[in-house]
Amino acid sequence: MVSRLSSVVKRHPLITFFVLTYAISWAFLPIEAVRFLPSGPLIAALIVIPLTQGWAGLRTLGLRMIRWRVRWYWYVVALGLPLAVHLFTAVLNIPFAGVPSLAFSSVTTFLMLFAVRLVNPADGPLGEHPGWNGVALPGLQADRSPLLATMILAPLVAGWHLPLFFLEEGGLQPSILVGGLVTTMAVTFWYAWLFNHTRGSVLMLVVAHSVEGSLQAQGWIYMGVWLAVAIGLVVFDWKAWRAPAPAEATTQPSMPSRATKEAAPAAPA
Repeated sequence: MVSRLSSVVKRHPLITFFVLTYAISWAFLPIEAVRFLPSGPLIAALIVIPLTQGWAGLRTLGLRMIRWRVRWYWYVVALGLPLAVHLFTAVLNIPFAGVPSLAFSSVTTFLMLFAVRLVNPADGPLGEHPGWNGVALPGLQADRSPLLATMILAPLVAGWHLPLFFLEEGGLQPSILVGGLVTTMAVTFWYAWLFNHTRGSVLMLVVAHSVEGSLQAQGWIYMGVWLAVAIGLVVFDWKAWRAPAPAEATTQPSMPSRATKEAAPAAPA
């Protein structure tokens, strides 16, 4: 039974990862003290990788999580783009709200939130990206373009967040539910683009998500700005989205697919 289950996991590592991610994160929803578990993707990754890739896979994930040697301007992009999105959202909100509104009381508070989110595995940035971008995206990109891989990943990431929108006050409002789902899908494209351009650095995504999450905006305008960012990244970097992903940002399957087996030449008699 155990060997059969292990064989299924090895044959379908991505499906196993997604099922475990949803199951782990949603399992505690009835428990008021816990509710949604943001570290589900990280825990699922630490279960699936040893079973399918062994120590080599854990080492690859670890290297992705600490890959800090990227060109300096990617740090500027990772920090600056989420800040620019929030600033632009605040400016666009002026006609409706009267004054720009950002969800932190001081620069000190923002920096403290940012620092904590960088290292807290129970929070979104470190709890999500080792799984979504350290495992799922590289696996999807093994035999798909970054565009197709992200188109598959984005709705799965958004669907995983669904309980959070209902837990929000007024979660049944379209601006929270629809806006949250669309924003999450758009942001997934941004993270995939950054991941591939930094040679598979999960660290850069944790930095970017920590900035974005420390400001906490929502609504139609915020959704529209992120949607424009995602569309812009695809349109203006179309070749990169359609070309094979960098080798550092892909993970080859541990077991050959059926198509690969059928295409393999027969051994000489």
